[in-house]
Amino acid sequence: MRRAALLVLAVGNPSRGDDALGPLLLERLQQSSRLTLGDVELLTDFQLQIEHALDLEGRQAVLFVDAARPGTACGATLTPIHAAPCTLPASHALSPQAVLQVATQLAGRAPPAWQLAIEGAQFALGEGLSPVAEHHLTLALALAQQWLQSQRPSAATPRCVSATPVPAQPPAGAAIPPATRQPR
Repeated sequence: MRRAALLVLAVGNPSRGDDALGPLLLERLQQSSRLTLGDVELLTDFQLQIEHALDLEGRQAVLFVDAARPGTACGATLTPIHAAPCTLPASHALSPQAVLQVATQLAGRAPPAWQLAIEGAQFALGEGLSPVAEHHLTLALALAQQWLQSQRPSAATPRCVSATPVPAQPPAGAAIPPATRQPR
């Protein structure tokens, strides 16, 4: 069976307030009418584990999604990540970088990966989503949709997405000030 080229792997506990941001993002992606998920697999779990390295095999790219503590993600932040050696923790939880490292050890490589951190405010057991987290979830949904569009083979945009809008290109032959010149 052929695997979807793109994997969005979200972690979080829906019973712990804003820790539900990862799984909620996947629900919003499924409901989004702006996106066709045919070549995308959405996977959610309470935490990343060593077995998730197997989910990365044969992927073109992967997006890890998780809630972030207050003051650490500026609302929602999308950053490229790479495999990093790790010491296995006493619990079963791993970082995305550790999962990438295990995938590299198993298969000789890991797919290009990004982490989408969504800032939360309250993580107490039995709490619902905070208003701040709801706002950050909206920002994160837009970033995830941009990332998915940029990773598709037919995408004409670069494979890196940012929350900062890219300025429009000047007309052909127009002088470009050095500070805004785009590298080629």
